[in-house]
Amino acid sequence: MSRGNRLRSEATEQEHVVSWCLHREGMYPDLKWIHHCPNGGSRQKSEAYRLKAQGVKAGVPDLNLPVPKGSYIGLYIEMKYDDGTIEPSQKEWIKAMKAAGHFACVCYGFDYAIKVIEEYVNLLPDQTMSYENGIVLKDRKRGKEVVL
Repeated sequence: MSRGNRLRSEATEQEHVVSWCLHREGMYPDLKWIHHCPNGGSRQKSEAYRLKAQGVKAGVPDLNLPVPKGSYIGLYIEMKYDDGTIEPSQKEWIKAMKAAGHFACVCYGFDYAIKVIEEYVNLLPDQTMSYENGIVLKDRKRGKEVVL
C-alpha cells in the first residue's frame, strides 16, 4: 500500500493528517494550531543530548491541538501505523494528558486520526467525545480497541 510514491508508514499517515488539517482551516479555524513536536527519530548522541537539555522528552504524543473544546482543554494524538508498538513512555503521556483534562488517544492510521480531530473541533461547550478518553483506535482485524 502506498500514498503517492512512498510506502505508507506512521510518518506518511501523519503527514496526510496534517495536510487534511491545513486544507480545512477555513472550515475549522482552530486547526491552524495543530502541531507536531519532533521528539522521535534517530539522532547522533551529541544532538540527542542537546535536545534533551532543551526539553525534549520521550513519549510526547505526535500531534497536539492546544485549543479547548467541549469539556477538554486540548487534544493529543499519538500516531501509529500497521503493527506499530505503543511504548511505555507514550502510554504514560496519554494517561497523564487524559488526567490533566485533555482528550488523548492513539490512532492507528489517517482515518482514525481524522475522525477524532473532526469530532473534537465540532464539540460544543461541555460536550464529550463519543470515544472513551485514552482509547487506542485500531483496525479490529489487527487488534481490539483498548483504553490506556
